[in-house]
Amino acid sequence: MPRLNIDTEYLGDTLARLLQIPSPTGYTDMIVRMVCRELKEIGVPFELTRRGAIRATLKGKSPHGARAIISHVDTLGAQVKQLKDNGRLEVVPIGCWSARFAEGARVTIFSDAGSYRGTVLPLKASGHTYADEVDTAPVGWQHVEVRIDALSRNDTELEKLGIEVGDIIAIDPQPEFLENGYIVSRHLDNKAGVALMLAALRAMREEKIELELDAHWVFTIAEEVGIGAASVLTSDIASMVAVDNGTSAPGQNSSEFGVTIAMADQSGPFDYHLTKKMVRLCQENDIRYQKDIFRHYRSDSASALEAGHDVRTALITFGIDASHGYERIHMNALRSVAELVTAYLSSPVEIRRDAHETGSLAGFTTQPMTEAEADIELPEKAEEEA
Repeated sequence: MPRLNIDTEYLGDTLARLLQIPSPTGYTDMIVRMVCRELKEIGVPFELTRRGAIRATLKGKSPHGARAIISHVDTLGAQVKQLKDNGRLEVVPIGCWSARFAEGARVTIFSDAGSYRGTVLPLKASGHTYADEVDTAPVGWQHVEVRIDALSRNDTELEKLGIEVGDIIAIDPQPEFLENGYIVSRHLDNKAGVALMLAALRAMREEKIELELDAHWVFTIAEEVGIGAASVLTSDIASMVAVDNGTSAPGQNSSEFGVTIAMADQSGPFDYHLTKKMVRLCQENDIRYQKDIFRHYRSDSASALEAGHDVRTALITFGIDASHGYERIHMNALRSVAELVTAYLSSPVEIRRDAHETGSLAGFTTQPMTEAEADIELPEKAEEEA
C-alpha cells in the first residue's frame, strides 16, 4: 500500500487550533477535550485513562500484535513557587527548558480565583535603572520573576488576587505560519506531532484502508516530565512508533525537511527491526529521510519500556530548530512524517511471532553477523526449522 496524500491545509489548521489551547503538563484537560472532539469528527472511537491519556483505535483483521502511533499533548510551562514581597512570583519550570527562553514571554497564570496575564522578566529588567547590569545578569530560573498585570505590589495583594503556590503558568506560543511553509512558535513540541497524527488518521479513514492489525493512536499527557506512555499501552500492542521532534542543530543530522529517523536517544538504541522498517518504508515510498542520534533526549518510548512494556519501539521525527525555545519547523517535514505513518500502518506484518507475548524460538528474528559467527548458530537454526 503506497503512502497516502496528506491534507496539509487541515494539518496546519489543526496545529493552529491546538496551539491556541494552553496545555502545560498537569493542565491538559482542555487539550484532551479538543483532541477527542477531533477524533469524534473524524469518526474514530476512543477511550480515556483516568487522567486523560487518549487511545483511539482503527480496527484491523486482528487485535493481537497491534501497532501504536504515539505523541504527547502536554507542553512546557511553569509553576508558582513563591509569592514574593515585591508583588511578583518566583517560578519553577515544568519540563526541561531554559529561563533564557522564558525571559520576555507573555504568560497566563491559572488560579482558583480566575486567570491572570503576566510577563516573565529578569530580576534586573530596566535598562534605565540598571544600565549594563541588564546584560551581565546571570541566566537561570532563580533570576527571573513573573510580573502580574493586576494590582500586586506585595505578597498580601497577591494573596487577595487568589494566587497560590503551585498555580500553573502557561507560556504564550506566539505562532506564525509563513507562506513559504515555515512555522515558528513555542510548543511545536509536540502539538505538531499531534496535528500530523490526526491528519494521517483522517487520510486513512477517508481512504477506508484495510489493516492487518489494529492500529492504536495514543496521545499522552505527561511526556515532558518523563511519564509519557508508562501506563496507556495495552498488552496486545507489540510495536510502538513515537512521533516527536528531531533536534536540528550543529552536530546533529536532523533536518527541517523530510523525516528524521532516530536511531537512538539517551536511553539507548531503538528497536533494530522496527527502525530498519521505517527506513525501508521511506525508501519504497520515496519519502525523504535522514538518520540521527539524540544525546540529551528521551520520548514516550523510554517511559513505556521503563514501565515494563515489552514492545518494539521506534522514533520518527520532524526537525525542529531551537527545540524547547522559539521553535521552527517546516510543513514539508510534517507532511513527510504523516505519510510515513500511513505507509507503516498499512504495511504487511513481518514478525508474526510478535502477536504473542512469549513463544518458542520459531520465528524469532535474526541480525547480520560475520560468517564465522553465523556458522556457530547453524545447529540451533536447524533445530528451529525442524
